Amino acid sequence: MLDLQRANMLKRISAAIFDFILLVTLAVGLMWGASAALDYDSYEKKLNDRREYYYEKYGFDESTQFDKLTDEEKEQYKAAKDEYNKDKEVMRAVQMMFNLSLIIVTFPTLLAFLILEFFVPLLFKNGQTLGKKIFGIAVMRVDGVRVNGVLMFARSILGKFTVETMLPVLAVIMLFFGILGLAGIVIVVGIIFAQIVLVLFTKAHTPIHDKLAQTVTVDMASQMIFDTHEELVAYKNKLQAENADKAAY
Repeated sequence: MLDLQRANMLKRISAAIFDFILLVTLAVGLMWGASAALDYDSYEKKLNDRREYYYEKYGFDESTQFDKLTDEEKEQYKAAKDEYNKDKEVMRAVQMMFNLSLIIVTFPTLLAFLILEFFVPLLFKNGQTLGKKIFGIAVMRVDGVRVNGVLMFARSILGKFTVETMLPVLAVIMLFFGILGLAGIVIVVGIIFAQIVLVLFTKAHTPIHDKLAQTVTVDMASQMIFDTHEELVAYKNKLQAENADKAAY
């Protein structure tokens, strides 16, 4: 029987923090470039210009406190807000800002994950990111076989990127633009809660992405990792034969 040499939590957390810093740095840099290329600021400026127009037209500003207005002023304020919300230029600017926000967040983040969480582990083999390489831990299938591109895609892109990162992020964006209400909060809290339960309260401390890909993080120095299932079976048969020979004596 082969012992599973799981990586200790300190190494896993240290590697995760290092990888997170690299991932955020790369993703933010790519987002900045995407924002500039797609001219996001022009739509934000348009929205601010229309807001200033209605402030000037109705005599209000950002410091206006609704509860301190007279009844007549409150009616004017509501009329200003209603006209602003129905303004075609405002509606177009908000729609474009929402669409561009999704693009600017999603695709640069996906590219960052593909580089650091998919291609780098395939390059290093054994599912090692830069952080895992530094702290001497690796990723393998739960049966002891080396991970392949399909499993790394399931672990890094479907698990880490899609479920653990983008679902909460997109829910937050939709909450910000008023598209999602309670459902958005439920999605964010639900994913965070599930991750905490899996990492802290399960025997293997397995996060969502490892559950999805059926992988495990192990100590590189002490864990045997086999290239194929056939190689694993052959090794087990060899051990059984050696144990049988010892028992005969």
